[in-house]
Amino acid sequence: MKVLLLYPTVRGHFTLPPAIAIFSALLKQNNYEVRLFDTTYWEYPDSDSIGMDQYKEKTLQVPSYEEKSRKQVPLYTSNVYDEFNHEVATFEPDLIACSATEDLFPYALKLLRSLRHKGKAKFILGGVFATFAPEKAIQPPEIDMICLGEGEYPLLELCKRIEKGQSYTDIPNLWVKQDGMIFKNKVTSLTDIDNLPLMDLEIFHEARFDHPFDGKVYRTLPVETHRGCPYSCAYCNSPSQKQLYKKENLRFLRLKSIERVHQELLFYKNDYQAEYLLFWADTFLALSTKYLEGFAEMYASEIRLPFFCQTRPETLTEQRVRILKEAGVHRMAVGIEHGNSLFREKLLGRKVDNQLTINSLQILADYDIKFSVDNMVGFPTETRELAFDTIRLNRQIPADARNLYTFTPYHGTPLRQLAEKMGYLDPDTLATSYVQPSQLNMPQFSKEAIEGLRRCFVPYVLLEKDRWPEIELAEKLTPEGNKKWENLIDECRERFFLSPTENN
Repeated sequence: MKVLLLYPTVRGHFTLPPAIAIFSALLKQNNYEVRLFDTTYWEYPDSDSIGMDQYKEKTLQVPSYEEKSRKQVPLYTSNVYDEFNHEVATFEPDLIACSATEDLFPYALKLLRSLRHKGKAKFILGGVFATFAPEKAIQPPEIDMICLGEGEYPLLELCKRIEKGQSYTDIPNLWVKQDGMIFKNKVTSLTDIDNLPLMDLEIFHEARFDHPFDGKVYRTLPVETHRGCPYSCAYCNSPSQKQLYKKENLRFLRLKSIERVHQELLFYKNDYQAEYLLFWADTFLALSTKYLEGFAEMYASEIRLPFFCQTRPETLTEQRVRILKEAGVHRMAVGIEHGNSLFREKLLGRKVDNQLTINSLQILADYDIKFSVDNMVGFPTETRELAFDTIRLNRQIPADARNLYTFTPYHGTPLRQLAEKMGYLDPDTLATSYVQPSQLNMPQFSKEAIEGLRRCFVPYVLLEKDRWPEIELAEKLTPEGNKKWENLIDECRERFFLSPTENN
């Protein structure tokens, strides 16, 4: 039984995908032959989308780094569709399994449609897009089945059935097209995250381990401490995930034992020479203080590698920040999302006071922990005036990096439903990446106005307030506005991002 894992991503310094690594490990543990086709290092010839890293560096939302300080990252010049055809033809898989977010789903579809001969292979799509837009995901004729919710156990069961020639139309979590029908099974399979095999890292190119932090590239590995999020933000699909499993009396939020996390960390450090660890939970400090103390004691005594995590302002207390500092945290990301407290509470489902946000982030600065803040612009019903509250709040925060992403109307989020209801978004629209321009058509805040403000976010936050009229000129998406914007970005880079040596 042969399984080809397809990861249709775009170029960028993303960490390797943990789900793919776990799928591979689980399948190999059961003696299946596995290969990975990862499109990270190709450019799609029919796409001109700017990459996330490229955009964030261009707009000074992250520092530049010396890529040549590490081994050369492969940038393949061959045609990605030809290479995919060659891989399928030579490997002859029984199953092609793909995990894709909504913005990457079109790339997966293009790869599938490029196949001249699929052979005997069946195709299954999983991920959050398949989970929350199953009717759209199952529709293309190239797709044989989709997986809703978590896919580890359903994928393994599917392989067992295919190998034995048995029917697989009744596997939990799967929708299967067969004989002109779609068999829709309930989402009842939930993974025991403490008993999964260690990630299979051998399937990835060596460059896949490299990830930049603070202008330096480290050999980085992702770590899972828990799945799910206790919060219910309206721009996120976590509330929908909780509801999906709650219908079957299942709890989506699960905590991995410290003993299991310890085992994984030692594996990454000793067997794969990790230099840096990325804890990829949406809200790392959703952990209890007791768990955090146990984790920190283990980490500081045996692991002692710099690490990154992300959280929310209201989870930061002096006690918790001190614990993280003693454990060895190197950098954090904190989600603020919007600068108007009332708008943030009523529309986004984020009830946290601005002064609490400022005070909490000052604790990180007092403990000399580097941190960035994440914000969004272009929410349904937002105005330019409201967006400036985000700029004003960020001017009071001592972050060394700040991001302003475009609100992205992902399926499965309450704000997508609102955008459709208000006529801002065609229901057939697939969401793109959050570094792409807005997809909403709002009379009070146009796409062009959102994009202009987004690209001028860093100058507005860093430069003197009496220069705001000058910065406003750079919001215009015209040759004159572009030139003004380039000059302002150059000034900010020289004043705030280059060291004195680099300036000389």
